[in-house]
Amino acid sequence: MKIEIWSEIMCPFCYIGKRNFEKALAQFLHRDLVEVEWKSFQLDPTMPEATKYQDDMYMFVADRKGLSYEQSKKRHQDLIEYAKTVGLQFNLDKTLVTNSMKGHRIIQFAKIKGFGEKAEEILFNAYFTKGNNLNDQKTLVELGQEIGLTEGEINTALTDPIYMQKVEHEGQEAQTLGAKGVPFFVINSKYAIAGAQQPNDILQTLENSFFEWRKENPQATVEVIQGKNCSIDGECH
Repeated sequence: MKIEIWSEIMCPFCYIGKRNFEKALAQFLHRDLVEVEWKSFQLDPTMPEATKYQDDMYMFVADRKGLSYEQSKKRHQDLIEYAKTVGLQFNLDKTLVTNSMKGHRIIQFAKIKGFGEKAEEILFNAYFTKGNNLNDQKTLVELGQEIGLTEGEINTALTDPIYMQKVEHEGQEAQTLGAKGVPFFVINSKYAIAGAQQPNDILQTLENSFFEWRKENPQATVEVIQGKNCSIDGECH
């Protein structure tokens, strides 16, 4: 059973949604039959690398949304408290607002190596908890190496246009499926979960989806009559 998850590494509810999904998956009895693919969805491709009020998330959002500074800070304090309920520490006082494309390019390369989920986790943590600048070359190399990539692979991810194209393609794919935002989960190309829903709700959708998937993909069973044989460990009896 395949689950595709579109996310933006600078979206707080994507990180919260990741934790809720992990909790649901841990309770799902058939999790060993689940294939998860993380996909890119860049919310604002026009975001500059060095934004106005880059080092003040509260002022950045206030300016963008037409809020007062106090209103913006209250919203973010509520978000910090909500993140704590799923075990996340958001240090938004340290967050550096920037364009997310370079991070997504690294994710795309990491997926090829089988490190997609690890890349998401490390970049989420870098942005929301550590306050790393995700457009700083030295920082990106360090984070990429933490993911498991070499410096050469990181440089390839950041310079080869194919990885930008992959990011853009996945974003377009999500919109074609009806995504209005992220996180956006699609199960077996049939069921979608929009937003950071609660673990129990995600688990219920997983169970319903698996029931249908199993009907369409029945488990092969055969009756075995045992005789003398040689096993794969080299034993003959």
